Amino acid sequence: MKKNSALLRGFEVRRVREEDVSVLVSLIRELAEYEHLADQATAGESEIREALFGPKPAAEALLGFVGDIPVAFAVFFHNFSTFVGRSGLYLEDLYVKPSFRGAGIGNAMLVHLAQIAVERGCGRFEWMVLDWNEPAIVFYKKLGAVPLDGWTTFRLTGESLIRLAGGG
Repeated sequence: MKKNSALLRGFEVRRVREEDVSVLVSLIRELAEYEHLADQATAGESEIREALFGPKPAAEALLGFVGDIPVAFAVFFHNFSTFVGRSGLYLEDLYVKPSFRGAGIGNAMLVHLAQIAVERGCGRFEWMVLDWNEPAIVFYKKLGAVPLDGWTTFRLTGESLIRLAGGG
């Protein structure tokens, strides 16, 4: 696919609808493959549907389309900063299909998310990027985003999470 501004002119962003869940899951799997994390992408349609549309939604999602072709997605949710005293918008995942990169679609998705953050009065808009993903790091820095040096992400999953929850 030729990467040019004509592609971006046909680009639209909209909220994920319940009938879009299978498309979203397919794009999530593509992202997992790209990030070399396919073995960790265990969520299926039922988990994603529940997370987005269940009685207590945990996240929101956007789909980006060129015409009627889904080419990008973003999953995000609110967090909270005790220092700022306001909620923030946390971008869990942003993905643009490789053949559609370089046309401004990633930027358009981030602009849309920034608009949501500003409209909702968020004090921050944050995300993480894998250390090896240099193209993304360069792109984010061009937008004015800054890496948070001095912070290390920690994660508890599986048995470690269960063990801690049991007080052990």
